[in-house]
Amino acid sequence: MEGADRERTEAGFKVRTPVDEARQILRAAVADRGDGDVPCGTETVDVARADGRVLAAPVTAARNVPHYRRAAMDGYAVRAADTFGASRRSPEVLGVVEPTDASADEHATADSIEPGTAARVHTGSALPEGADAVVMIEHVTERESLGELEVEDALAEGENVAPIGEDVTEGQQLYEAGHRLRPSDLGLLRSAGYGQVAVAQQPTVGVVPTGEELVEADPDPGEVVETNGLTVSRLAQRWGARATYRDVVTDDPESLRVAIQRDLTKDVVVTTGGSSVGERDLLPEVIDDIGEVLVHGVGLKPGHPVCLGIVEDTPVLALPGYPVACIINAVQFLRPTLRWLEGTTPDPHPTTQARLERKIPSEPGTRTFARVRLEARDGDEADGERDEPDYTAIPTRASGSGVLSSVALADGWVVVDDDREGIPAGETVAVENWEVNP
Repeated sequence: MEGADRERTEAGFKVRTPVDEARQILRAAVADRGDGDVPCGTETVDVARADGRVLAAPVTAARNVPHYRRAAMDGYAVRAADTFGASRRSPEVLGVVEPTDASADEHATADSIEPGTAARVHTGSALPEGADAVVMIEHVTERESLGELEVEDALAEGENVAPIGEDVTEGQQLYEAGHRLRPSDLGLLRSAGYGQVAVAQQPTVGVVPTGEELVEADPDPGEVVETNGLTVSRLAQRWGARATYRDVVTDDPESLRVAIQRDLTKDVVVTTGGSSVGERDLLPEVIDDIGEVLVHGVGLKPGHPVCLGIVEDTPVLALPGYPVACIINAVQFLRPTLRWLEGTTPDPHPTTQARLERKIPSEPGTRTFARVRLEARDGDEADGERDEPDYTAIPTRASGSGVLSSVALADGWVVVDDDREGIPAGETVAVENWEVNP
């Protein structure tokens, strides 16, 4: 090890890049990929398979919804003028027009009506020609034997009728590019004339756990069960990516180089472990040898020994080996990277307001992620003071980036901003529920 590498190792992390600056550097690298607004590319998929996907272009309605005048109620289609003055005491009598072929469909209705007549309709039925209103079934008395109907309600033109385009008009803009589709969106797209839709391709991620001490199960003393790669790959899938979870790679420069280069066909390469400045932390050097290290060491706790690089236009995220540090860095850097590749930005995590039970320590210049669990406060206690939160946030652990249970058994974390020296007990804090919102 020579020159800059030796200086880096001996100096440790005397200078740490602020989290926001590190993200900006990474985002600029991602933005250089591809020719359009969607760095990971686009594809066309069936609407039925588009849930959770991101639209690659604006969408306008291809047709009116509804595309015909339809009955908004069960009842009878009539001419509103024929019901003028109708009431329960003085009903109007109309002749009932039967459908041409009632045997074909029990919900069939007549094609048209003449003045002085009515036709049976059901909710959603096409309005017969000549009709301009629907009288509700509750407001009529049927004289089936006479083929007549007593109408007990005076109607206005258009009453109980859904006009053409009531829901959506042809050409109306429905969604902007970058909108993430929900189940209700799929129904609207289909009704508005879409069988397929252009979306961003799902980003692909190669997840490579590293470390000669890692085993799959039944560890001997000095060995550790591999969990980081499993966790990160499943987080990536939850965040909308297609992740490939690789076998463990040992701490050897050539093996690490081959593993990274193998996955340069992916949109992102993520490694876990070996990202710090110790003798076995080889990944920053390997990345710098085959590409460029953009950031090494971030003002974040736990997890400052993260390395962000670029190799042949592919972002490479070397996450720390301690499980908590690995997860926090995945949330802070991998999640937004996947969003940028789709041409979107990450949504804020949902939060719960809570009163902090104990002080959270932090050092200025470092963004601290303190794991907490939530307890509901006593009703009288919470209601006794104005604008008091309903929950108490109890720190589960102030340190210990290797204690995975401190995250898995927590309800979220409290973020202490870079410019604060901790948060005192009793302050109202926002607990980020980072696992709720993909």
